[in-house]
Amino acid sequence: MEKSKNQLITEKSLSLLQQNQYTSYVDSKLTKTEMKKWIEGFFAVKVRGISSSRVANRKRRGKLSLNSTSKKKMIARLRANYLTPLFIN
Repeated sequence: MEKSKNQLITEKSLSLLQQNQYTSYVDSKLTKTEMKKWIEGFFAVKVRGISSSRVANRKRRGKLSLNSTSKKKMIARLRANYLTPLFIN
């Protein structure tokens, strides 16, 4: 199962990098505990906490705005002195 789909690069996510927090879209069926174990095993880091939220996909068809399946966004807060190789502060 693919855990992390892609890194989220926005102005807010880039500012969170300075606080050692990494933002990405993940598989919508994952729990916080599963994601924490995967990050700690894959990147060899210690995770302090994880926040998650669902983000609705919006498709426009004519003048109507339709909601399709939602995505899940995860913010992983790492402990001090840990970095992932995806982004180096």
